[in-house]
Amino acid sequence: MAEPLLPASLADFAGLARAALPPEVWDFVEGGSGTETTLTANRAALDRVAVLPRVLTGVDRPRTDAPLLGRPQAMPVAVAPMAYQRLVHPDGEPALAAAARAAGVPYVASTLSSTRIEEIGAVGGEVWFQLYWLRDRGMVADLLDRAHAAGCAALMVTVDVPILGRRLRDVRNGFALPPHVTAANLPGGRDDLAHQGTPGVSAVAVHTGAAFAPALSWADLAWLRGRTTLPLLVKGVLDPRDAARAAETGADAVVVSNHGGRQLDGTPATATVLPEVVAAVGQRCEVLLDSGVRGGVDVLRALALGATGVLVGRPMLWALAAGGRAGAEAGLALLAAELRDALTLTGCADPAAARHLRTTTGG
Repeated sequence: MAEPLLPASLADFAGLARAALPPEVWDFVEGGSGTETTLTANRAALDRVAVLPRVLTGVDRPRTDAPLLGRPQAMPVAVAPMAYQRLVHPDGEPALAAAARAAGVPYVASTLSSTRIEEIGAVGGEVWFQLYWLRDRGMVADLLDRAHAAGCAALMVTVDVPILGRRLRDVRNGFALPPHVTAANLPGGRDDLAHQGTPGVSAVAVHTGAAFAPALSWADLAWLRGRTTLPLLVKGVLDPRDAARAAETGADAVVVSNHGGRQLDGTPATATVLPEVVAAVGQRCEVLLDSGVRGGVDVLRALALGATGVLVGRPMLWALAAGGRAGAEAGLALLAAELRDALTLTGCADPAAARHLRTTTGG
């Protein structure tokens, strides 16, 4: 029997993951909302960004390290928050957090992790906590206290999920969580709705509708800013006016994100609005790009468009599904190699130099 081909790029893990996962779980991971117009647009927009290399710069072995939120990282990359990682591999969040630790990049733990934040923090490395705004303010405060106690280095509040986007793959599959996958950070019994499969209904959407507060406001963000001394990232920003106001409210970073094409179908691709957001916030806070990142060249593109760094999401779930912690470590190693090659080929000594590259979308 022929040996299986080893992935040559981070994107190669997609096929391995699809083969490893039940079809309905693959759809949950891979799908977007509506007709998936925004999901498709994210990739198309990044692919249209052409970077103008600099030549004769004398660069031999570029460095990939760069700070995020003022802390040194091995790459200007963080592993994006993603729910229910035990859906794709039994080792779930601790395995991916351990891979991030080995790669020297932050891991962002979701409110809807299938492992408690305390267990994820115990893995070591740099962990950021992603907060969904719950209807119960007391539960929000409790999550904040637990994130602090678990040693989280930053807090990321997601602001683009007043309700869950209509994800038609999950609706058609009548998708529900299997019994062994739970919202481990929520009190016992609070995710029962997510396990109740009904034809033509996404049980995950029903659970989210019951748990999440749809009326999150700037006053809530100000309360949150006053409640924590941790660096605060605001994720789910597309309009430059919102980015500017987040900076004024005390955000240390905004994350330009359309939730990987999983919320409002018809929002613009993140790469399209990134330069306007960067201009709107100026030097007041950092700007990270999320949604659609598939490799080292995409990291380079984001930097050239003005981002401080990126979040990488689905590809890390693919790698986790394909090989657990070892798969995730291999995926992040490939991403680092791709970024190093991209820096070399554009004459950049480090990611900071990449932010001075020019881009074109003229083909």
